[in-house]
Amino acid sequence: MEREHLLIMRFSALGDVAMMVPVVASLATQYPSLRITVLSRPFARPLFENLAENVGFMAADVKTDYHGIKGLNTLYRRLLAKQFTAIADFHGVLRTAYLRARFNLAQFRVAHINKHRQERRQLVSQKDRHLQPLPSSFQNYCDVLARLGYPVTLNFHSIFPSGGGNLRLLPTTIGEKKNFQKWIGIAPFAAHQGKVYPLEKMEEVIQQLTQRHPSFRIFLFGGGAKEKSKMHAWCQHYPQCMTVADTLKGLKEELILMSHLDVMISMDSANMHLASLVATPVMSIWGATHPYAGFMGWNQKPENVIQRDDLPCRPCSIFGQKPCLRGDYACLNGITPEQIVERVEGNL
Repeated sequence: MEREHLLIMRFSALGDVAMMVPVVASLATQYPSLRITVLSRPFARPLFENLAENVGFMAADVKTDYHGIKGLNTLYRRLLAKQFTAIADFHGVLRTAYLRARFNLAQFRVAHINKHRQERRQLVSQKDRHLQPLPSSFQNYCDVLARLGYPVTLNFHSIFPSGGGNLRLLPTTIGEKKNFQKWIGIAPFAAHQGKVYPLEKMEEVIQQLTQRHPSFRIFLFGGGAKEKSKMHAWCQHYPQCMTVADTLKGLKEELILMSHLDVMISMDSANMHLASLVATPVMSIWGATHPYAGFMGWNQKPENVIQRDDLPCRPCSIFGQKPCLRGDYACLNGITPEQIVERVEGNL
């Protein structure tokens, strides 16, 4: 009997791809005879390459190597040679719809994600708002698998064994945890302004944490040039801080470090999801967006969400890219550094 081989496609940003991990890991353990190949952009490889023996990863950069219809046709022929028996589209965009259509015409078993677009519009509507939780991305992914005949019970804990990743694989400049009382991660950036806590207020958070707890070590996560410049300035003022991008090489090492943090302070961003994949508690700060949209980190507690519930305009955006309706980003400016520090201390 031919062994079943499932293709799972998602080409989007890191956070969305990271949310696939608990689903793929659970699927792999519950269907050990099923071969699973995850098709995504090259940066996602560290998330899947050692996830399970029956999980493989296939990189495809659809913006360069497989751009346009010609590129997608090339990618389709490459996929066809892998002899998949079922196709799961976890993305639901034009690129994956085209690939999906070709597989459909070739009479493959195919299913795609339901993004609940109407419910999303109602969640952020300023006239007819329905402030109700939407199905999470994890559930949406599971629904795709169920339609293909692979119902899944989510039982994922961490990509690492108990105790976290191997700290010996990291540079010695990270230091030994026994020399510090607690390790705190701070990921102060996000793709859109509507999701970024004001940086001057985040510096106050750092100031209060270092003053109250001189033995704490704070690791700053972010990789862009402007981000590094800001983090370097913080490190000069607060010697307990370290810019992770200056020390670690790539996502794999960052995940190891995250697995040993006592807590992560993050926006609604990829780092929230990455920390969640290594079972680290996340104090997540939400502004224009809302956890009800279904993008909370895996297994994160609702009581660790930091947000304003007293603003009738919130949420105004699913992804945070829309300009502020009020013009003052009160959803973020109205959160005090003291609130964040107290929530961190309460968690620790």
